[in-house]
Amino acid sequence: MSTQSAVSNSGDGPADGRADFDFFFGRWNVSHRRLQKRLQGDTNWDVFGGTCEVHSILGGLGNFDDNVIELPGAAYRAATLRTFDPATRQWSIWWIDGRNPSTIDVPMRGTFEAGVGTFLCEDVFDGRPIQVRFLWSRMSEKSARWEQAFSPDGGKNWETNWIMDFDRQA
Repeated sequence: MSTQSAVSNSGDGPADGRADFDFFFGRWNVSHRRLQKRLQGDTNWDVFGGTCEVHSILGGLGNFDDNVIELPGAAYRAATLRTFDPATRQWSIWWIDGRNPSTIDVPMRGTFEAGVGTFLCEDVFDGRPIQVRFLWSRMSEKSARWEQAFSPDGGKNWETNWIMDFDRQA
């Protein structure tokens, strides 16, 4: 599977995909859009803000971010841990929600191809099995987009339920 950095790599390391998230290091303002009800045919979205700060770990084989999510009614903190496996050339992504910090979500796994990162996992939502997909796109030095979608039918149909647009802080 071919992987290439979504934003041009400095050439300082292997071109195996480990630099795919290098564009994301730093501080960001985040514009969130979140579907109010998931997998129910809902078309109503909550719109709110937040911030995100991203750091490298493991000598470049991983990174983490610290998020403030200004959810209507109650802001909370959350974190993402990402690690890269050079043997498989895949990223693994774990989400940690500050409202329940003793639980780490099922890991998403995937790669970047043609400027888009696609990450998938099997999970359960409201008692039923689903597939979850993260898409990373529109990456540049100053902006990026993340989208989350659920599929209740094995990936035939996807409902996007959360979109985060990142704008780099000055």
